[in-house]
Amino acid sequence: MGKEWDPIQLTLPAPNPRNMKRLTVLCFCLTLLLPGLLPAQGTLADYRRADTLQQHFEGKALNIIDELEWIGDSHRFWYRRSVEGGHEFLTVNAAQQSRARSFDHQRLAEVLSSRLGESYGPLTLPFEEIDYGEDGASIEFETGDSLYTCSLDDYACTAEEPPLPWWQQDDEDDEDEETVTSPDGEWVAFVHNYNVAIRPAEGGERVMLSSDGSEGNYYEVDSFAWSPDSEKLAAYRVVPGFNRTIHYLQSSPPDRLQPRHWTDQYTKPGDVLETESPVLFHVDDREQIFIDNSLFPNAYSQGDLYWWSDSRAFRFEYNERGHQNYKVIEVDAETGKPRALIHEKGNPFFSYYTTLWRHYDDNGEEIVWASERDNWRHLYLYDGRTGQVKNQITSGDWVVREVDSVDTEKRQIWFRASGMDDGRDPYYLHAYRINFDGSGLTRLTEADGTHTVDYSSDMRYYVDRWSRVDQAPVAVLRRTSDQGVVMELEKGDLGPLHEAGWQAPEPFVAKGRDGETDIWGLIVRPTDFDPSQNYPVIEYIYAGPHDSFVPKSFDAHSHMMSLAELGFVVVQIDGMGTDNRSKEFHSVAWKNLKDAGFPDRILWHKAAAVEYDWYDISKVGIYGTSAGGQSSMGALLFHPDFYKVAVSASGCHDNRMDKISWNEQWMGWPVGPHYASSSNVDNAHRLQGDLMLIVGNQDTNVPPASTYQVADALIQAGKDFEFFPIPNGGHTSGGDLGQRMRYDYFVEHILDVEPPHWNSMNGPDSR
Repeated sequence: MGKEWDPIQLTLPAPNPRNMKRLTVLCFCLTLLLPGLLPAQGTLADYRRADTLQQHFEGKALNIIDELEWIGDSHRFWYRRSVEGGHEFLTVNAAQQSRARSFDHQRLAEVLSSRLGESYGPLTLPFEEIDYGEDGASIEFETGDSLYTCSLDDYACTAEEPPLPWWQQDDEDDEDEETVTSPDGEWVAFVHNYNVAIRPAEGGERVMLSSDGSEGNYYEVDSFAWSPDSEKLAAYRVVPGFNRTIHYLQSSPPDRLQPRHWTDQYTKPGDVLETESPVLFHVDDREQIFIDNSLFPNAYSQGDLYWWSDSRAFRFEYNERGHQNYKVIEVDAETGKPRALIHEKGNPFFSYYTTLWRHYDDNGEEIVWASERDNWRHLYLYDGRTGQVKNQITSGDWVVREVDSVDTEKRQIWFRASGMDDGRDPYYLHAYRINFDGSGLTRLTEADGTHTVDYSSDMRYYVDRWSRVDQAPVAVLRRTSDQGVVMELEKGDLGPLHEAGWQAPEPFVAKGRDGETDIWGLIVRPTDFDPSQNYPVIEYIYAGPHDSFVPKSFDAHSHMMSLAELGFVVVQIDGMGTDNRSKEFHSVAWKNLKDAGFPDRILWHKAAAVEYDWYDISKVGIYGTSAGGQSSMGALLFHPDFYKVAVSASGCHDNRMDKISWNEQWMGWPVGPHYASSSNVDNAHRLQGDLMLIVGNQDTNVPPASTYQVADALIQAGKDFEFFPIPNGGHTSGGDLGQRMRYDYFVEHILDVEPPHWNSMNGPDSR
């Protein structure tokens, strides 16, 4: 709102005509001067800066690598970097420590300009990635609707339609019979009349292995798994669950006048799920063995069936409904007797979203398994024969985030982790290597930032790219043997970006609700930031327990930066209940999604207000989409003493209405009163402050009924709010129009400034 001005004190002399004339002149002068002295916010000029900020910053961060790929099994890789005027491609030979342009950019630009009828320069080529041909004498790239192959000798280019993404490819004609061939090629297995059947691969009579299948209790060919010795077959028999149908009415289809009705299949918390019962078949004697399910009686999910390489047994993974028990089940190939090799107990839940990671060797002699059993996500080595833990591989008050490679010959694991460094942001990613027995922990990255690592196929070299939100990216080629520097590749240049007014986001840390735990977030300022003024605060929230969300790496622009241009500071925070810290930190979310880390967030805001005079928390706004839509509205329901204005988009306002996978993972099963206590619908009567709801009418991620039900509850409670439905909109924050509505809502309700009247202006360019 700008600097708070003291009321002007005027000592007036006794009234007489001369003094009254002087007072009139003084008042007139003040009316002219004060608008120039008081800081204006939410003006049309602010809107224009906000709308053009991304374009204004584009291309001003130089020497930044945005694409990189090793070339096959070689020690060569290419990368694409930003340069003044566009981008260029460079190819590096790690063994020779050489670097050169990947191709003649000018020559290729001329060829493509002529061929495509567009004007391209050497630094504005119409593609971002390349693939080298097997002989290295050509490159491939996609542009438009075509896949181009261009010779690096004469720059002759041929074009063809690119292959469809794998998820759009049809594996087989639907009319063809789906079969699974045995490893020895002797048999094919298939489903006939809902049952398991086999026949000789070269042709012959059908042999039925089962007869208990039916429409409501059928065998599924996609589950068939032959033993490596081709003597046995494992399969799932499936009993369908409740087939919930969501109905949609597309009011404004683009291809016709009349509305369109369509449906989608969508499973919600509490729904009856299909059951999969593993069955074992001995092919030679046609024996069918039913597996006792007492170890896996109530599955949320059961994984695919896999055989050990010696055919002694097959395995599958069992995730019990409620996500509090997770098991690796092994079934003996001769007797069909199951046993639990690994039993992970939730305490209070097992996060298959993030914690689940495993590596099996071919014969199941050893299993590397991820677990949070000691309060931190770490790796454990299991004896696959006995099911006993051999040793804990990683340990400490830090988190294994991802495994990049497992080398069973050298008995080494290459992984990324965060939180190992005292005094540093615990979310920064670093790369490490460790031996199976927990010895030899080797750090592969050092710099104080978050790192991305790209390894050569033989792991001899790696490119270490690191940055922070306030630090330009740096890229270095290193050897894995001693982490020595082979080549300095790129060091980002932010000079032109700073000259354009760019303000680096500021990481900020404060204590959480327990007075001990560090809560990390960042602060985004407008380009015309003046520390002598006051700035109202708006928080962008996404508090999903499946990850952490505050950016840790450099980005020249974000939607928070654009919003800040209107006269705000915009912040983002990872409170308790989000992931990538300790299990204790994470478990705050369990059966309590309404918490959303708000006790930590509010303390963080208050600490920032103590630290900075310009940080104004007298009227805090908040916005978010999806789970952030639930939380942003929840801020006004459960913490109205602090949050005053919210814009909620595509919110899962009641976890009973949203998808089963995400919601039962964090809210548990069975559905109970705790679902209602976190529901924005059931708590709509609590609303205080100013609320805008945005929803896309064709949202297949979170059905739009979730938002309509919370709107209905608000109406029933006599509450005022604004409702913004988007015809044809999917799971969205509203697109360009939604952004404008969000801007206007915060300008009006936080800055107390009337937004521009867009309908009276001369089109969108007037902004």
